[in-house]
Amino acid sequence: MTSDNKAREHFAIDLAQRAGELGLKYFRDLDNLTIESKGHQDMVSQADREVELFIRAAMKAAYPGDGIVGEEHASVTGSTGHVWVIDPIDGTANFVRGIPAWCVVIACAKDGDTVVGVIHEPSTGETFHCRKGGGAFLNGKPIRASAAINLTEGSVGTGFSNRAEMQNIVTLIRSLIAEGGVFFRNASGALMLAYVAAGRLLGYVEEHMNAWDCLAGMLLVEEAGGTIVKPDPRTVLEKGTLVISAGNGVFAQIRDLCVEPFKL
Repeated sequence: MTSDNKAREHFAIDLAQRAGELGLKYFRDLDNLTIESKGHQDMVSQADREVELFIRAAMKAAYPGDGIVGEEHASVTGSTGHVWVIDPIDGTANFVRGIPAWCVVIACAKDGDTVVGVIHEPSTGETFHCRKGGGAFLNGKPIRASAAINLTEGSVGTGFSNRAEMQNIVTLIRSLIAEGGVFFRNASGALMLAYVAAGRLLGYVEEHMNAWDCLAGMLLVEEAGGTIVKPDPRTVLEKGTLVISAGNGVFAQIRDLCVEPFKL
């Protein structure tokens, strides 16, 4: 299993980077990009759909028995117990406005448990990658979650889900600031989770994330020595999950801040 996960990790790294190159072609030609709204603060572009089709085709060729779950196209049921979970462009709102903070996200789960995670940010050339039990890396170099023990030592990433009550995140941010903390948001939850794994952010919280946005990043945080609230492997692929992640020294403090607003 370990060697299989290693092969899948290398496959996912290469695929995410190639998909990122395709995404960059669209990003550099935004004047000709077709954009649609899926709802409040939720957009999809021609690039999202084309990049996902590119990723799916490569996965079908390399691992024809695996399932696939993605943001923009219908799920594929597999026979191996492995499911690839993909977001072709996380941070579409940034992408379509020319803000270079978006990423390609690829995770692989076995029976609902994430075993491979890759987050590639094409604009910077940074590839965050991991496999279960193998540590977390940025472009091949080991990364570690923050060793901070106080919320005053850095920033906490926050996401806003349109599936949650707006007031909840407002309450959380108010409490964070009252504790001397600072909140950070760049409109890409996956990228912020990668930043937690790399020690750039103290932690990241969001009341609800879809599997394609968070599974890769949550495994990265764990493999980088951080702590997460574990998703339910039976439901996470279909229903998503609460996300609370942080370096070990501040995880309890950040989770405590989430108790009231997220009704934990």
